Amino acid sequence: MGAGLIGVWLADLRSRQHRDLIRFSEAIRYIAVFYDGVVVPGALILFFSGTWFTVQYYGGWSFLEIPWLTGMIVLFAFEFIEGNTITRMYFMKLRRLTDAALKEGEITPELKKEREKLVPSFTHYLDLPMLFLIIALGVIKPTTWGTFIYGSILAVALASFFTVIIPRMYPWGSR
Repeated sequence: MGAGLIGVWLADLRSRQHRDLIRFSEAIRYIAVFYDGVVVPGALILFFSGTWFTVQYYGGWSFLEIPWLTGMIVLFAFEFIEGNTITRMYFMKLRRLTDAALKEGEITPELKKEREKLVPSFTHYLDLPMLFLIIALGVIKPTTWGTFIYGSILAVALASFFTVIIPRMYPWGSR
């Protein structure tokens, strides 16, 4: 799942660098390949294995007494829901609009408008910091909520930073 999210991130970054519609469409297609071929199956494997692991070794709902495990489960659930609603739906719509633009032979106003949306970009840029926080909680296994809280704040700050900086690095109105 992590490799898929990194692939999505890199394909999205690459798509932002292209002004040529055909190259842009290929980068958008790679996003779909990574999401559908790696991220979603990985998330399902983690969901089922994590549920089994939690029930088997932590007594089901007893995980709520363990801050690091609760944090991992809450963040995974949030990312699973957000990733399959806002972010994935955004990239699916972007792919449909890109296909329509290819038929017209130029970047359409609808495609340009969709590409510049901030909320889906923010949730997309939130994926990797949240994944790293989930991994950090599992590795560090803190006994208090501090790591979860500060890590979440840092993840949101990083996603906000990427949401502002990356579109400025590769504005669609230029070139």
